[in-house]
Amino acid sequence: MFENRFEDGLYILDEPEAALSPQRQLAFMRILHSLAGRGIAQFIIATHSPMLLCLPGARVLELEDGKVTEVSYRDTEHYRLSRDFLNDPDRHLRHLLTDDAS
Repeated sequence: MFENRFEDGLYILDEPEAALSPQRQLAFMRILHSLAGRGIAQFIIATHSPMLLCLPGARVLELEDGKVTEVSYRDTEHYRLSRDFLNDPDRHLRHLLTDDAS
């Protein structure tokens, strides 16, 4: 759908990654990067995806306490928490791994 529907224009997308696997998110990012890089389209995307936050050339804006601030994707909570979880899942799942769970 993304390859055939996006043309010249401005697109506002709300969590387009919600139904996409990580592999499909990467494919979607290739499409976004291609269209935006050639100046064909512009995108405003609300996302929680740490993968989409890393899109080369993207401006990441964070809304907090009624203020909009440009930040590095590495400074977003979504990126940091995902990175930390993947680096050490046991640390984050410790509360699930008690004797009561068996």
